[in-house]
Amino acid sequence: MRAFTIDKNDVGQRLDRFLAKAIPLLPASLAQKYVRIKRIKVNGARAARDLRLSEGDLVECYINDEFFDAPDENNVYLTIASPKVNVVYEDENIVLLDKPAGLLCHPGDGGAGGVTLIDHLLAYLYQKREWRPREENSFAPALCNRIDRNTSGLVIAAKNAEALRILNDKIRSREIAKYYLCVCLGRPEPPKGRIECILRKDERENKMRVYHRAVPDGRSAVTLYDTLATREGLSLVEVELLTGRTHQIRASFADVGHPLLGDGKYGNGAANRKYGETAQLLCSHRLRFDFPTDAGALEYLKGREFAAETPPFQHKYF
Repeated sequence: MRAFTIDKNDVGQRLDRFLAKAIPLLPASLAQKYVRIKRIKVNGARAARDLRLSEGDLVECYINDEFFDAPDENNVYLTIASPKVNVVYEDENIVLLDKPAGLLCHPGDGGAGGVTLIDHLLAYLYQKREWRPREENSFAPALCNRIDRNTSGLVIAAKNAEALRILNDKIRSREIAKYYLCVCLGRPEPPKGRIECILRKDERENKMRVYHRAVPDGRSAVTLYDTLATREGLSLVEVELLTGRTHQIRASFADVGHPLLGDGKYGNGAANRKYGETAQLLCSHRLRFDFPTDAGALEYLKGREFAAETPPFQHKYF
């Protein structure tokens, strides 16, 4: 028998989802069966699989020891001797990271794999002893947003479950303002404005298609932009995302005739070769925690703004 005492990082989870994280070797179908026949109890009694857990609850699991094998010591974060994290801001709840271009946020985000930003973050917090995986039932620090592999800039990470829940909610309700810098071909007209369109993913080509009418599975995309400088046929533009769609900036700017320099998926191949750029010049360079509604434990961040380092492409072209 193994028992878990629910702590603050597990509060609010459904019992079945908690079990999936705390005992990953236990198949979901078998977990449901064990809940039903009372081999898994909460506070000594039968519990529904969708029960929301509270702090202090005791989850007792009368199941075979084979399901409690030790965590895999080959986890990537354990192999990183010197985590590469550029910390812009950190407190007991969150970390703001300045991700370099070329690094994936998560495994499976596209690309050939390898060490990712989340691996470096876990290694960083593990080595600081701020995250002790063997003392956690199911929680691990997590990224709250992600940016493309070849896009640089700010990524928000949560160090505890409460912060993760708040930040995910604030991102969904658009209470965190996100600004990007990019270099595009030509000069947008007007130099300051708004781009609205519908985006739908083309699964066959793995890219977003732009429409100016409603289409099945299409999602609205709204982008504000401000041209900061123009030089020799290129413009430095600051972009604010009012929606957060995949490849929103890249697809939207290409559609209006000003593709991002270096963009191999949506851009101009001849221009990319001329300038020798092989990845989109795009940086998530600034964010602001607006929080017009209550932010609970993160209320102290309200109104605060943070910026990444000036991207190399800005120095190079402007």
